[in-house]
Amino acid sequence: MSKSSTPMSKRANSGVHTAAKSPVVIKLGSAMVCGADGPNLAGIDQWCEQIAAARLAGERPVVVSSGAVAAGVLRLSLAARPDDMHLLQASAAIGQVEIVNAYSAALAKHDLTTAMVLLTHADMANRERYLNARGTLMSLLDMGVVPIVNENDSVATDEIRFGDNDALAAMVASLLGARLLILLTDQEGLYERDPRLDGDAPMVVQRSASDPELAAMAGGAGATGRGGMASKVKAARLAARSGCDTVIAHGTRQNIIGRLLAGEAQGTRLTADVAPLDARKRWIADQLRPLGELHLDDGASDALRRRGVSLLPIGVTSIAGEFKRGDLVACLDPAGNLIAQGLANYGAQDSRSLLGKSGDDIAATVGFSVGPELVHRDNLVVLADSAGKS
Repeated sequence: MSKSSTPMSKRANSGVHTAAKSPVVIKLGSAMVCGADGPNLAGIDQWCEQIAAARLAGERPVVVSSGAVAAGVLRLSLAARPDDMHLLQASAAIGQVEIVNAYSAALAKHDLTTAMVLLTHADMANRERYLNARGTLMSLLDMGVVPIVNENDSVATDEIRFGDNDALAAMVASLLGARLLILLTDQEGLYERDPRLDGDAPMVVQRSASDPELAAMAGGAGATGRGGMASKVKAARLAARSGCDTVIAHGTRQNIIGRLLAGEAQGTRLTADVAPLDARKRWIADQLRPLGELHLDDGASDALRRRGVSLLPIGVTSIAGEFKRGDLVACLDPAGNLIAQGLANYGAQDSRSLLGKSGDDIAATVGFSVGPELVHRDNLVVLADSAGKS
């Protein structure tokens, strides 16, 4: 999964004794990492200098870096980002080498070792692989190594993609129990209105990540990257489920990483206003691709939102998708809004036969019973951005 690129140094080894803080995840977007001529070596040098200073101060930084596809497109002299999947994956494979080499060389100037960790959503969806990824990253941090994480674009398909590196960064923050997610971009932060159309639009300094007004403020993706402000707001909401704050800030500001880690107000801070979930529920909440949908009536929707109870079959009006017992399913209210997700007690066929029935009728209907719930509350997570709490 990971590959060390320089010898371990004395300074890197010292991190074993000083790394007492929760990790911080720093995401750098494509527009920051890759310029018109290839990797932004000067920028990467500056960020790595700040990361090195953070390590010496006892921080445990993990970098999620975009730019591989963009770098590969430039190396191949392609006119634009390709639509063909195999050519896109080839571009990622070529560009990834250039990107990680740039980080490795920059961090080596500070006697720090780097490692490349490539992930797909399938790694996060499988509980064993999820725990393995966490173990690898935590071990690297314990050794004083700076992990560079990216989506495994050279093999990922639409079915196993995170969607963008903002989502990946949020899932890595949740995976590690990070206390802060820093999204560095070429914008100052999130504005209440599009600053390109309204020069007087105020910037959002701090709000709850679950604030429903944020979605209307967020814009689309830039030309180089796949993630705009809309994806950053979604990432902040995902990170908030594990109690992690998110800061969106301009990556070229002087010592931006050090200033943010020191608590200085820069950019937009989207706060987590919920207590961190336990590890199992955090894993459930992080999954982006449920295998089925349970459509709930008003009573069941309200009970889940307000009281976090188990989901009984009597509150389910319809079921979509094919899933087995133990698979991840999404719970939607009558308007189609995602309000919770969890692990199904019964497969799709059995669940359909239980629609509208009491939990007491389960054994007589399907021939067995593992409990009166379609989803037990211990395996159910109410999503904070749908309920205002979790």
